[in-house]
Amino acid sequence: MIDDLGRPVVVPGRVRRVVSLVPSLTEAVAATAPGLLVGATDWCTHPAGLDVARVRGTKNPDVSRIVALAPDLVLANEEENRRPDVEVLAAAGVAVWVTDVRTLDGAFGSLERMLAACDLPPRPDWLARARTAWDGVRPVTPRRRAVVPIWRRPWMAVGARTFTGSLLERLGVDNALAGHPERYPRVELDALPPHDLVVLPDEPYAFGPDDGPEAFAGTPTVLVPGRLLTWYGPSLMEAAQVLPGLLAGP
Repeated sequence: MIDDLGRPVVVPGRVRRVVSLVPSLTEAVAATAPGLLVGATDWCTHPAGLDVARVRGTKNPDVSRIVALAPDLVLANEEENRRPDVEVLAAAGVAVWVTDVRTLDGAFGSLERMLAACDLPPRPDWLARARTAWDGVRPVTPRRRAVVPIWRRPWMAVGARTFTGSLLERLGVDNALAGHPERYPRVELDALPPHDLVVLPDEPYAFGPDDGPEAFAGTPTVLVPGRLLTWYGPSLMEAAQVLPGLLAGP
């Protein structure tokens, strides 16, 4: 099988043990076949109560422990995981499937291919319902132009060619930094391009009512769950239902 990076991946005919290094994919597999997961990162918080071995973080996975779990397949992502870790796992004889999601539409296709690689139905009910939900989303009017910080000290924001930017565009919110050459550039607040909205997610930096909005005095800000803005999986359904209302105001 060929993953999103065009890599050939030799997947067993029957996949029984999966380790996920991506929170979104962990939730997707768990929602489709709960017993398939045997390992996940410390950041894999959904579904609640997931009882599997933990293999540290997305950027510093415990490769030895992953190999010891004897997975039939490890799930990774081009953006969230480091290439050297993928290469070490592959060199150890572990099949690693790497996703690469840059657009909302691309997320659906990537999820279908990933689930098929896991020997699962590529279009489970939750994914079909998420597609239907997004087909029914209408952009906010008038369209808005937003800056989307993801970190402070230093300030960083969503730039070009990201899933988050694509999702916001579908919702009627254009990313003011979409033309930046970097995907997640450092920014100076006094040099931001014109915008009429600031979208503050609660991850990876935990922006909150008293931590973030004060830096953008005079510009409307909206706090949103980061999972709905950056995850692709079962959260897509909730994102389609919740985000339009949040982004329509203030």
